[in-house]
Amino acid sequence: MISARNVEQAYSVLKDVVVRTPLDYNRYLSERYGANIYLKRENEQRVRSFKIRGAYYAISQLPEEAKERGVVCASAGNHAQGVAYTCQEMQIPATIFMPITTPQQKISQVKFFGGDYVTIRLVGDTFDESASAAQAFTQETGKVFIDPFDDANVQAGQGTVAYEILDEAQEQSISFDQLLVPVGGGGLIAGVSAYFKDQAPEVKIVGVEASGARSMKAAFDKGRPVKLPEIDKFADGIAVQKVGKSTYEVARKYVDQLIGVDEGWISETILDLYSKLGVVAEPAGAAAIAALEVLKDQIKGQTICCIISGGNNDINRMPEMEERALIYEGVKHYFVVNFPQRPGALREFVNHILGPNDDITRFEYIKRANKGTGPVLIGIALGDKHDYADFISRLEGFDPQYINLHENDSLYKMLV
Repeated sequence: MISARNVEQAYSVLKDVVVRTPLDYNRYLSERYGANIYLKRENEQRVRSFKIRGAYYAISQLPEEAKERGVVCASAGNHAQGVAYTCQEMQIPATIFMPITTPQQKISQVKFFGGDYVTIRLVGDTFDESASAAQAFTQETGKVFIDPFDDANVQAGQGTVAYEILDEAQEQSISFDQLLVPVGGGGLIAGVSAYFKDQAPEVKIVGVEASGARSMKAAFDKGRPVKLPEIDKFADGIAVQKVGKSTYEVARKYVDQLIGVDEGWISETILDLYSKLGVVAEPAGAAAIAALEVLKDQIKGQTICCIISGGNNDINRMPEMEERALIYEGVKHYFVVNFPQRPGALREFVNHILGPNDDITRFEYIKRANKGTGPVLIGIALGDKHDYADFISRLEGFDPQYINLHENDSLYKMLV
């Protein structure tokens, strides 16, 4: 189990390598939540996430002969960029395994940071599948595997985020009540909580998971790391099926509270940060700020620090984020409706079922039928989310057998 001393040793190596990212007071969020909100801006790091800290420190501690053989890692993107940057700097060969579902922006950045020293292999749909392939490759080749979280040196490197927060807080005479930390595999919260509980034990440590990938909560519930059968990969930086053994042990000892935040609200937070503050945050990076809404009743009057863990956001994902935000707000809905296959049927639906400010965003026959009607996948955007009950009442009159896809998750994933 890592200690504050390990974090301090890591900082002595990293202080001339990483960016000392800002700890900024945020007026907008402070006024919104009636608290003093500070943001630790790791989205302004060299590779736009904190992951460079753990990757660089862990690789720097390898024996020279291990560096010559080369390293291997598995990552959904940010750890890969940290490893790639480090290997370019140290001129060490690296083979990096990434899920096929990794956003193209992150793949391109890994190539950019690693240059000729990095080989990328896209394997599996999830981080865990990619990690299994990386482990097998490591055993075959004798190279060194740089774990993204379940490694003491990686955790110590990530813990230097806490070192900077407390150092800056002392300079500005800030006394924090709570620290909000995003949680995936657990490397960041392990390093950060170990250092805080040694140096500032009065600060409450809150771990923040995406609701569709609560692997740390599952570990807390079972008393050991367990693999979730399925996860929502939207918040890819923290979408991990199974946390590390050592990260679980540290988190279990030091984390005071663990909460989940809906991916739809994370999406809305990303859009809000960009439009109101000009801050670019990826889904994992926005999780701690999204958690403010969950905790709003308990943080009033307090001084809170939120870690924005990364800003590697692919612009091509913005439509998906807007969609998730609208669904979360209750504005956008999807249904399967039995629709008459005759001229004028759609006009009838528009004139008599939709409200005056509602709109159809998608209309697609799922299959043709021989009895004059066919099931239609229909997307509806309400002009006012409070009109939902009236719309449903009219829809029931049109088709009493309609299916609300937001109440049928498996069917929603298959059709939408």
